[in-house]
Amino acid sequence: MYSLARPLLFALDAEKAHGLGLRAIEAAYCSGLNPLLAKPPKPLPTRSFGIDFPNPIGLAAGLDKNGSHIEALASLGFGFIEVGTTTPLPQPGNPRPRMWRLPDHGAIINRLGFNNDGVDALVRNIERARRSVPLGINIGRNAATSNRDATNDYRRCLERVYALADYVTVNISSPNTHGLRALQSGDALRGLLTNLLDLRERLAAQHGKRVPLLVKVAPDLDELGLDSMAAEFNRAMPDGVIATNTTLDRTEVAMDPRAREAGGLSGRPLLTRSNQVLAALRSRLDASIELVGVGGIDSADSARSKRASGARLLQFYTGFVYRGPRLIGECVDALR
Repeated sequence: MYSLARPLLFALDAEKAHGLGLRAIEAAYCSGLNPLLAKPPKPLPTRSFGIDFPNPIGLAAGLDKNGSHIEALASLGFGFIEVGTTTPLPQPGNPRPRMWRLPDHGAIINRLGFNNDGVDALVRNIERARRSVPLGINIGRNAATSNRDATNDYRRCLERVYALADYVTVNISSPNTHGLRALQSGDALRGLLTNLLDLRERLAAQHGKRVPLLVKVAPDLDELGLDSMAAEFNRAMPDGVIATNTTLDRTEVAMDPRAREAGGLSGRPLLTRSNQVLAALRSRLDASIELVGVGGIDSADSARSKRASGARLLQFYTGFVYRGPRLIGECVDALR
C-alpha cells in the first residue's frame, strides 16, 4: 500500500507530507488496517543495555517528536520506538521551509531545529499511550538556552521523562540548534555526562528502576574528536551511544541543487561515514557500552553493514520515508 501512497506524499512539501503520513498511519491503526501496510516481522528477541526488545530494529527520533503516535508506529513491526527530541519549553523550531527531499540520493536535508510542544506535552501523550514495545525518549536543550546553562535543560527533561522511559537519549549532536555540538567535547561533555549520570542514580533510587542513559553523536568528527569523545565515555560509562545523527557534509550530494540548503543530511549518502564512526567507536569504547547504529539504512544490505560495524540495535527514519513499513521486516530478516 505504501508504494501507492508515496507518490501522493512526495507531491507535497516534505514537512506537510510528514504530518499527513503520521496521521494516515494513526488512522490506519485505529481502523485495524495497519497490517495491510506491511506484514510485521517474526520476533527476533534482542537484549541490549538490560532491556529485552522483540526485534533490534527501531524508529529513530525525529519522526514522532511529541510522542503522539507511539502505538500506531509500533504496530508496524518496530522493535522499539524513540520519540523526541523534546525540550523543556515548547518551541517552533527554525523558519519554514526547513525540510527537503533528495530523491535521486534517497536523502533528506532538514533544519527543523527541535520543533516540539515541550516536555510536559510529551509526558501527557506518553501517559495516554498504550505501549507494546520499549520506548526511548530523546532529550535536548531549548534554542534560547546557552551551552553554559544547557545542563539545566537536560536535567529538567530527564526528571520529567524518567518514570515513563525505557531508555533516555541525550541529544548533543543535532546541527540545527546553534552551538549544540560544542557539548560533544572537552569540559562541556565531561560536565554534562557527570551531572546527568549522577542525577540518573538519584532518580533510580527514587523510582525503583534504573533507566539506561544513551548519548547521540554526530558523524562529523575527526579522529582526534573521536578519541577525545571515546575517552570521556569510557570515564563516565553511559549505557550506550547512538551513532550517528545527520551530517553537514555534502560531498555525496554535491551536484544536487538542494545540496546548498543548510541543515543536516540524512539517508543513503550518510551510510558510509556513519558506519565508519560506528566502527571507530566500537574499537575505542569499553565493551559494556553498547552501540545503536543509525544513518543510511534503506535495505537489508545496509542493515547488515551496521551490525558488521558494531551496532547491537539499529534505527532508521529517512529509509522509512522512502521505503515505508516494508523496510522493517527486511532489516529484521537480514539480521536473523
